[in-house]
Amino acid sequence: MKKMIHSRRASLVTLVAALALSACGQEQAEAPQQGAQQEAPPHKVEVAEMVRQDIPLDKSYPSLLRSDDEVTLVARVNGFLEERHFEPGQLVEEGDRLYTIEPDLYQATVNQREADLQSARAELARAQRDAQRFEQLLSQNSVSRQQYDQALADQRVAQASVAQAEAALTSANLDLGYSQVTAPVSGMIGLSQVNVGNLVTSGTELATITPLDPLEVRFQLPQRDAFELRRQLSDGGDTSDIRARLSIPGVSGGSDSELEGHLDFLGSRVDSGTSTVQASATFENPEATVLPGQFVRVRIEGLKRFDVMAVPEIAVTQGLMGPQVFVLDDEDKARERTVSLGEVAGPWQLIREGLEPGERVVVGDPAGLEPGMVIDPQPFAGNAEDIVEDVEQEEAQQQSEAAETMEEGAGDDQPAEGEEGVQ
Repeated sequence: MKKMIHSRRASLVTLVAALALSACGQEQAEAPQQGAQQEAPPHKVEVAEMVRQDIPLDKSYPSLLRSDDEVTLVARVNGFLEERHFEPGQLVEEGDRLYTIEPDLYQATVNQREADLQSARAELARAQRDAQRFEQLLSQNSVSRQQYDQALADQRVAQASVAQAEAALTSANLDLGYSQVTAPVSGMIGLSQVNVGNLVTSGTELATITPLDPLEVRFQLPQRDAFELRRQLSDGGDTSDIRARLSIPGVSGGSDSELEGHLDFLGSRVDSGTSTVQASATFENPEATVLPGQFVRVRIEGLKRFDVMAVPEIAVTQGLMGPQVFVLDDEDKARERTVSLGEVAGPWQLIREGLEPGERVVVGDPAGLEPGMVIDPQPFAGNAEDIVEDVEQEEAQQQSEAAETMEEGAGDDQPAEGEEGVQ
């Protein structure tokens, strides 16, 4: 922004110089010598007293969009693929039937296991009756102890056979259920990997379902930004209270090109190789505006730099010793002050060194300021964006007026009709 403003000033100076050259030879009124000898009035400009404050940051981080709940469908039984119940690219709901894999075969197995279970239960009932009869006969000394023990053993074997038949029936019912492949999650289903009529085996990949709402974004925060977020959370906040915005590079601006979400994870360790901390945010995506795999940028709202010195970015100029600002002395005269710059936070420029709390700094447009110039301090409302907008509007108006003046001057210099060639 600062470079754009300076470039506009340079073009304005060029226009003014052109006007001065085009006006050469024209009659000019001589300024009174008394006016030239008058002292220039104090320069009006916004001035702010430096205080430490919390400045919100406007930073974004690159990331690759992903769907945390993406599922690859895999066949769990063997058989011929009889039906496909969806179209590729269709949005499916959890529980929807997607494939049918030879269910008649597994239904027949279930019927067989049910019959085995009934047979085992009948055998158990006979063994129980025999064990009770032998117990009565043993009390009458009509059978030997060995015969009674054998009846008890037959009863236990029958009980085990029933349990085995029940387990076999449960397994058969599971296989029958697996013959109908259903959607484990809601989302968009991709292309089918197997055509109808092909033989599939357990483990064959069938298709992929990608949930599109919500979407998860994982990204890396510089350790200082992560520490600042930790500082905010230490005041009793929760990660879900920190809002996030997702923008897609290459997509035209506007509300439709951004998604709103919240931070749901902030790592607890710093990567020694990159000096970053992992974080993730979740974004609602009901209209499927973005898709997994896209490169995006995540902006964290509420991220701040605490207890720092800052001035509007427009107040910083380039001097012989580097970046500088103008401060006021006790006589309201402008003095140059070289400063060390920190980050840029929107319209604010953070100052690392060179200024102290209580000093008065020129925060308005420094154009035309010179060391020693008397300043008429104007109050600063604290909104750096307003100052930048005012300066841009003023310079745009000056450029427009200068352009109109040049057009009028060019029109006056053109010869009237019929005068061309007249000696």
